[in-house]
Amino acid sequence: QGSELAGWAMGRWTYEGIDLNHNFADLNTALWDAEDNDLVPHQFPNHFIPIPEYYTFANATVAPETRAVIAWMQRYPFVLSANLHGGELVVTYPFDMTRTYWKAQELTPTPDDGVFRWLATVYATANLAMASGERRRCHYDDFARLGNIINGAKWHTVAGSMNDFSYLHTNCFEITVELSCDKFPHASELPEEW
Repeated sequence: QGSELAGWAMGRWTYEGIDLNHNFADLNTALWDAEDNDLVPHQFPNHFIPIPEYYTFANATVAPETRAVIAWMQRYPFVLSANLHGGELVVTYPFDMTRTYWKAQELTPTPDDGVFRWLATVYATANLAMASGERRRCHYDDFARLGNIINGAKWHTVAGSMNDFSYLHTNCFEITVELSCDKFPHASELPEEW
């Protein structure tokens, strides 16, 4: 359809209807419930959180691609990671899910918030499109006034994100880089994106 005609959801789901961006196990809720019940860290870990049993069942709604990425993460203990998205010019960092389950937006920092903010800032200030004083706002949010970084949950809540899963299950510090206002750039624009 072309970049100007495709909506933000185009291509987001697999053939089976699974949103790969939100298909990881929600470890946040388990951690926060354990914290609320004073079970952390003696009875429930606050890092290397195991995957819940329900998520490992053969009939669980987990895409084969998600299972493959999890196996890869477990095989290679990454400590730093970034996943690339399109549709905005901003770097987000965990947590991506709000702690107050009914809130659509809420600042929800990790204990390592300072490190995440630093990582996001390093990238955002080095990215020419983000750092440009002449850059335009992509959509409704003016991320330039925030230094082009934001806590994921402060922007919009996402349960089952790879960022939160990586952080809680494998202790990997992962950020999301939104590379461009255009979610579907033309082929001729891809070299600049890369």
